[in-house]
Amino acid sequence: MSIIHKTTLSPTKLELLTPWLPRQPWYAAARRPPELSRVGGFRLDDPEGEVGIEFMVVQDDAGDRPAWYHVPMTYRAAPLDGAEQALIGTTEHGVLGRRWIYDGPHDPVLVAQLIALLQGRAEPQAQSQSHTPDPSVTAEVTGAGLDVPAGAAGAPAVANGPDGTRVVLGDGGPALQVTRVLRPDSGAESTGVRGHVSAGWRLPEGGEVRARYVVLYDGDTAS
Repeated sequence: MSIIHKTTLSPTKLELLTPWLPRQPWYAAARRPPELSRVGGFRLDDPEGEVGIEFMVVQDDAGDRPAWYHVPMTYRAAPLDGAEQALIGTTEHGVLGRRWIYDGPHDPVLVAQLIALLQGRAEPQAQSQSHTPDPSVTAEVTGAGLDVPAGAAGAPAVANGPDGTRVVLGDGGPALQVTRVLRPDSGAESTGVRGHVSAGWRLPEGGEVRARYVVLYDGDTAS
């Protein structure tokens, strides 16, 4: 299970995200640089114990009203081959040393564990506590379950756009739509939706709301 080290990061995750977020196509541009705070998220375990996997929600107070962004990230002890465009930055971890932090949908380890979560083979973990499952995170798939082409998680087709990040799992396979700008869940479904991963985050005035961090679509609606 996830081990959370109580130590330092230099620079911090929020310091790395501050210049990175405005460069993304789904970022709602503000007049000033982002003013970020962490308000939610969860983790998944890498079965090999090598890659950290976190689904973080940050609140940006730079605009006229708060905005909430979902940033899945992976933490690695060495660069991920072929993923230079997905690198958020590097940081020095007080226990583990240098870590390379990537935008998670581009990392095959995160994609594989996200599939495992939707298939009921992975258990979401608390964001800031070791060895602690997070039952508030829910994963649902309708129908006969989620079938993924062999090897699809290792070479997903990833596309970033203003509506979020689409991860297509193999030729003609299902697609994962990673929500980037979070809004409280209305419960409305769109055509082709097969399932979703839902979780909450904290509001500035107190309380919590939920939304779909990831939506699963049928293969015929993946494009």
